[in-house]
Order: sequence, then C-alpha cells, then structure tokens
Amino acid sequence: MVASDESVLGVNISLKEVDQSTESIAITIEGDDLRFDVIKEILEQAGAVIHSIDQVVAGKRFVEEVALQPENT
Repeated sequence: MVASDESVLGVNISLKEVDQSTESIAITIEGDDLRFDVIKEILEQAGAVIHSIDQVVAGKRFVEEVALQPENT
C-alpha cells in the first residue's frame, strides 16, 4: 500500500483508538521527496480519511522537538 510508493523508505502504522464506527491510527512515513498527493490518494483508495498532519521534519538532519517551559514559571 503506502510502502509501494517509490519515494517511501519506511512506514510505521499504529492503532491509537477504536470506537463504534472508526479506528484512529497514526502513520509515520519516512523517505526522500515524499509526494503527499500520491500518498493521500493511496490512503483514500484504502478507505482512510486524513484528519490532521501533526508534524513535518525536513532538512539535511533530523532536529528533535524541544519542550519549552512557560515564560512565567
């Protein structure tokens, strides 16, 4: 499915929540020159709906997210 796209180097899919009518999953995709439109089409053909994209990392190296303290602490 998603891994069949030539730009995708790896995929991790995790089930996050199940309710009466839906299953919520998180998908992490790694690769060079990922094509969102192609990946979105593959997922939609499988019956998935994208509700949000929570993080995008780009550049020559991976930059970890840093948790900041509120200013008034």
